[in-house]
Amino acid sequence: MTSRASDLTSEQLAGYIDHTILSPQATPGEVEKICREAIEFGFCSVCVNPINVPQVASLLKGSAVLTCSVIGFPLGAIPTSLKCEEARWVVSEGAQEVDMVIPVGQLKAGDADYVRSDIAAVKKACGDAKLKVIIETCLLSDEEKKLACKLSKEAGADFVKTSTGFMGGGATAEDVALMRAEVGPDMGVKASGGVRTRDDALRMIDAGASRLGASASIAIISG
Repeated sequence: MTSRASDLTSEQLAGYIDHTILSPQATPGEVEKICREAIEFGFCSVCVNPINVPQVASLLKGSAVLTCSVIGFPLGAIPTSLKCEEARWVVSEGAQEVDMVIPVGQLKAGDADYVRSDIAAVKKACGDAKLKVIIETCLLSDEEKKLACKLSKEAGADFVKTSTGFMGGGATAEDVALMRAEVGPDMGVKASGGVRTRDDALRMIDAGASRLGASASIAIISG
């Protein structure tokens, strides 16, 4: 990885991208197409809803592309025990990375202990799988974004992630920079939602993103 995103080759840029299909109407055929593209272009992972995990894990078996799933998605407003059960299930079916949504209402109410324990419990349920924590930046003040990042780091998460893309707002370079400053240099920061062009992607990487979530992945690396 380079600190100057403009120096990245298309192949290097592809390695940042979670090739994503989270539409509720995504068909198995469309999911298979995404997997084939991910293998062909060398994307980091394929990110799908839980129902698609067995199919994706099977299609990606033997490749370098990871299987990623979302849980508590897109609202995050389910009990911790159910998030944990969902995480255990997707991991048992082949997910190597898990993207969870925080309980945004509890964060906004200032219940740091609840949010921290929610994340920590899911991290434990993930076992060896990496955990990315979606903080839904478009719903938060800057101070709330900082708190969400702090709690995610304290709970042992591997990444913080900007957005689901389902709440009317996505990643901004300003939010990515804020998140990077809060978590430091060693924790992952994923920019997701509205990353559609090569320029968008490079701007996020320059701001501090170490991973990108995108459905327009081929357009991004084609420039």
